[in-house]
This record gives sequence, C-alpha cells and structure tokens, in this order.
Amino acid sequence: MRKRIWGVIGVAIIVLIGGSWYIAAQSKATPPSKNIARPALEFTAQELQLPRYEPMPLSIEFAGTLQAPKTAIVRAKAQASLLRLDVAEGSRVQAGQSLGQLDLSSILALRNDRQANVDAARAQVALAQKNLESNQKLADQNFISPTALQAQRTNLESATSALKSAQAQLQQAEVSVRDAQLIAPIKGIVSKRHALPGEKLTPEQAIVTIVDLEKLELAGSVALHEVSKLSPGQVVKVQVEGLLETIEGKIARIAPAAEAGTRSINVYVLIDNAKEKLRAGQYANAKVQVGDATPRLTIPSSALVSLSGQDYVWTLENQKLVRRIVTIGRRDAATGRVEVLTGLTPGVQVLGARFDNLKEGAAAKIVPAKSSAATPLTPAPIKP
Repeated sequence: MRKRIWGVIGVAIIVLIGGSWYIAAQSKATPPSKNIARPALEFTAQELQLPRYEPMPLSIEFAGTLQAPKTAIVRAKAQASLLRLDVAEGSRVQAGQSLGQLDLSSILALRNDRQANVDAARAQVALAQKNLESNQKLADQNFISPTALQAQRTNLESATSALKSAQAQLQQAEVSVRDAQLIAPIKGIVSKRHALPGEKLTPEQAIVTIVDLEKLELAGSVALHEVSKLSPGQVVKVQVEGLLETIEGKIARIAPAAEAGTRSINVYVLIDNAKEKLRAGQYANAKVQVGDATPRLTIPSSALVSLSGQDYVWTLENQKLVRRIVTIGRRDAATGRVEVLTGLTPGVQVLGARFDNLKEGAAAKIVPAKSSAATPLTPAPIKP
C-alpha cells in the first residue's frame, strides 16, 4: 500500500513539472501584444487640405432692441381733472388731433380775469390820451402851466405801461389754456395710456405715449477695437427676432465716447419701417461686413479643434500625425474658413475634418479615395 501511494505522488510531481515547462515555453514563443506594430492610419486626399491665402471680410456683429426715435409723451400742463380720454392703446392718431379733454375751469377763469384787466388798462390809456389832448389845447392858450401838461403825459405813459403788463399776463394765460389742450404733437400709434378719466392730474404728469413706427433705430454696443472700422452710412444686415427675412438698415450715428465701465461704444442703426412690420422693443441682431484687401492664411473651420481654451489642428508630416497649436484670427461663417495667425505654414497638409481617437505621432498615409482603409475612421460630429 505504501509503495502504491508513493508512486501516485511521484506521477503527480512529474505532471506538474511538465506543465510548468510547457507554459514557460509557450510564453517565450508568443511575444506580448504591446509589441505588435499597428497598421498606419489611412486618409484620402479629400480629407487633407493645404492652408491657402485669401482675403477675409470682417464681420462685426452686435445686438440690441428696436427703439422709436420719434416718441412723444403727452403730459398735463396744469393741475386739472381728466374729463375724458378719446384714444386707447393701439389707436392711430394724426398730428394736431384732440386726444381728450381736461377740466379747464380754473385756467379759463384766470384767462377771463386777465382779459378784464386788459380791458380796464385799455380804458385808462384812452382816458389818459383824451386828457392829454385837452390839456395840450389849454396849454397852447396858456390856461395851464407846462408842469400840469407834463403830468398828463406821465399819466398816459403809466397807463400805457399798465396796459402792456396786462396784455402780457393775458398772453401767458392764453398759452396755459392752449397747452392744457390734449393735442397729439406727432402722428403715430398710442402705445400706452398713463391716466384714466376722472383722475386728478398734476403738472407734467404723463397721460399718453405716442410712437411713430415709420423709422426705427437699433442701438447696440461695439468693442473699441472694432468700432474704428464702422462709419455712418454703412449698410447693416438686421435679423429681427420673430421675423424670417433679413432686413437692411444703415448706421445713423456712432457715440463719441465709450460707455462708463465698459470697453464698448454705442452704434445706432436706422431702419426703414414704412409698412410697420416691426415694433419698438423687439430684439434684433445686426451684422456689418467690412471688406478686406489683405491676403490671410486660412483653413477650413472644420479642421480647427478647441479643447480647454486651446485651439489646434492635426497635420500629416513625414507620414505621421502631428498636433499643432495655432492662434486664430478672423472667422467667416459664409465661406466656412478661419484665419490662422501663428502655428501653421502654407505647405503643411491639414486634416479638413475632425476624427476621434487620433494619437500624436501615429503613422498615417494617403490612399486613393476608392481604396478601403485598413483602419476605418469615422468623422466626429462638429460641435457648434
């Protein structure tokens, strides 16, 4: 029995030693997978582009709200009650049209009092004139002294001055009556009613606001380094929120100084709105195309990759992929190109599309367009 047990143990030891030797031999025969050479990435000629020089128009964009430069606020010019208001919000009015009526009893009473003062002063002038003429005849006949005649002249001058003062006060009262009338100063549309009939109004209190929509303005802020390229009269493309088509405007004026606390200057664009499609307060984006006569080194926008605030492109150099950090300048959305200021030379082949999982220094080559790539690559979706 003991001999049989020792025989089984010996066979097991021999099997273990043989298995270990076999595994070690196989490990030496099969090299690690990391030493396997990966096939070169293949790109077609259409996927590679050379940077080229071309002019790049500068697009200056700014945004703001539409404003009606012709806006009038009708205010109360005296303390009075609002008897009636004949217009509502959205009503169309003409210049000189009556908008309502105030209780002008006190103002009319003051004007009548001033008119009575004028009449009394005019009567005093007439009396003084008559007395002077009578005394002049008596003085010619030496019935009164020159001193008495001079006193009559003084009375006439005093009465004349009193008449002029009364007339001035009457004119002031008439102006108050005229100003107290609720008359539309411009043609347009009533945008807001600030008071209701029966309300007691104070001087300069707003009653209605009238806007003329035939001409609108877009006020936007432009950076200091760009505003020098703008001038009054330049054509501006305006895209108004809620409106499908793009409309044209012109730069009307540019503010002479930057806004406090900012590095921007206000630019005002005049927009013709004869058909009144637009309304004051709508949000709009403006774009000005500034011509460019300087050739600039450009690449397709799709070739540019941005990561963590750094811009770079992939190039094919000496059959290897190279990651080049670049500095960009102008962008042209219409042509889909971007200016490269530094980091790239004209003769370097650039990947015109974005690919996933590219490695710095990976082998790469160019193949015909119809050839199937050994290592297929799928363009990554372009992020906006």
